[in-house]
Amino acid sequence: MNLISLRKSAPVRFGVLALLYSAVLLCSHWLAFQLRFDFVVPTNSHREMAVSWMWVLPLKLALLYAFGQFSGLLSYFSVPDFRRIVYATGSSSLLLYLLRSVWPGYPVSSRGVILTDFLLSTLGIAGVRLLLRVVRERRLSPEAGARRARRVGIIGAGDVGASLARELIARRGLGLQPVAFFDDDPGKWRSRVHGIPVVGAPEALRQANLNLELEEAIIAMPSASARRIGEVVRLLQSVRLKFETVPSVDELATGKVKVSRLRAVEIQDLLGREPVKLETDNIRRLLQERVVLVTGAGGSIGSELCRQIATFDPQRLLLVDQSEVQAFQIEQELIELGYAGIVLPLVADILDEPRMRYIHGRFRPAVVFHAAAHKHVPMMEGQPSEAIKNNTLGTVRLAELALEFNVDRFVMISTDKAINPTSVMGATKRLAEVFLQSLAASHPGRTRLMAVRFGNVLGSSGSVIPIFNRQIAAGGPVKVTHPEVVRYFMTIPEAAGLVLQSAAQGEGSEIFVLDMGQPVKILDLARQLIELSGLKPDEDILIEFVGLRPGEKLFEELRYKGENYAATSHPKIMRFFCQPVPLAEVQRMLGELESELHRAEPERLKLLLKKAIPEYQPYLT
Repeated sequence: MNLISLRKSAPVRFGVLALLYSAVLLCSHWLAFQLRFDFVVPTNSHREMAVSWMWVLPLKLALLYAFGQFSGLLSYFSVPDFRRIVYATGSSSLLLYLLRSVWPGYPVSSRGVILTDFLLSTLGIAGVRLLLRVVRERRLSPEAGARRARRVGIIGAGDVGASLARELIARRGLGLQPVAFFDDDPGKWRSRVHGIPVVGAPEALRQANLNLELEEAIIAMPSASARRIGEVVRLLQSVRLKFETVPSVDELATGKVKVSRLRAVEIQDLLGREPVKLETDNIRRLLQERVVLVTGAGGSIGSELCRQIATFDPQRLLLVDQSEVQAFQIEQELIELGYAGIVLPLVADILDEPRMRYIHGRFRPAVVFHAAAHKHVPMMEGQPSEAIKNNTLGTVRLAELALEFNVDRFVMISTDKAINPTSVMGATKRLAEVFLQSLAASHPGRTRLMAVRFGNVLGSSGSVIPIFNRQIAAGGPVKVTHPEVVRYFMTIPEAAGLVLQSAAQGEGSEIFVLDMGQPVKILDLARQLIELSGLKPDEDILIEFVGLRPGEKLFEELRYKGENYAATSHPKIMRFFCQPVPLAEVQRMLGELESELHRAEPERLKLLLKKAIPEYQPYLT
């Protein structure tokens, strides 16, 4: 019988556990008498010691069963298990004490024996469980001893760093031996965590007399500011120490990965911001037990919206995407996360009105998040008809269907490129915003139509970071459009979370703008990526300036002239509003564009777009 895993049938496991617990409890009971009488048990107590175990043992086993100590695997032991063991043994000892008080003549052990037995049985069962856990963890590390463990320093002596150290000690097969902690908190210096000394601040690594012989460092500060992470990275680079980091706060909080799943430090760690606190009660009221539809569900933003929406217990989550591959991928991911009962992938093109009408009529979504779009700026410059068709007319058709089928809220994902646009992509998004505001003003009190603007998202498909990484992997050069170009960046989870927050507080006809922090210089971004690859900019990897591409501008803006704004209940979200254009006028402009869509040259379409959006400055050849 394998006591470490006990992966047999339930009756067999129950029997093994009963035998093991009985042995520990009998030994504890016998030893309690011996200790009570200094190992010389009086003759008149022999009968009490011999008889009492026959009903004390069943009582303790019954209480252990009641507190769930027969249902778990023996070798998986943690603080909650220890707590339940204490409850079980403590309850049995309390019952014995009460019985002794109300029935003095019955052969019940003395108070000293009861107390000693409680301590011994608690420690005995917990000790056996802990020993089996240690054996299991050693068995799960088959490589232990096969190779010398690398000496590592852990930067961050908080809960995450402590958890990491505990797991590295337990799982020796990982080949990492923690020998020192470093932490910014002086109160932790010269103390120990799991027996490992906290040497000082990370800057102590520069001290020549440290003599720790470190071979690697692990950054265990997932909640630290991006600025501090950047300082630590530069410090480790300066002392030429290899480094990795633990997963992000989002990954750890959702249980996607363990703290020991180390990875390389990424640019997201250096550009990230303080974690955003969401008003989850408002979002839950919006989504719980309702049918939610997401277009572009397989894209960067759409898929993250789906992940977060699923956690708020919707009745049904409709994953709409024209790419069956992307729809399948997000469906499988959500199934693996335990949401198989609510997700439904629907392959559909938002421009296919009969198909979208069927979906609305069949499933009756209450909330629609419209994330489907063409977003590649230079590519859309050469084929504006596709951008107009997908970004503008697709939004028009979906918004009209939302109104027709009494959808509660319709949220379009927009972009900061819609503000004073210089690209077709930005202009088509801006025209979609104008239509939504006009439609909402013409039908007050019905579907709440709104848009949410934000800038670039880190790691999204087609973004600059994957492109730079491919260029670095190829040996360079890294191609930057202009030395002064800057962009706003957000993480994908942050952007999606704030979209949900905006939807929860929207009343209709608004454009919400997310706080995107400080703009980032793309040149600095390129340099940081090269350094994170262990290379030197302009030495190992050259940086080449190639000039702005069609439709691009040096910097993005937060609002356009004539647009007013007000604060919302969330500090990271602003509400923008302006006088809506009459709906008839917008529809006329849309009709003119649609009539020319497949017969006009790109330049002609851009000029028609400018007629509809006067602030648009098109790139004309």
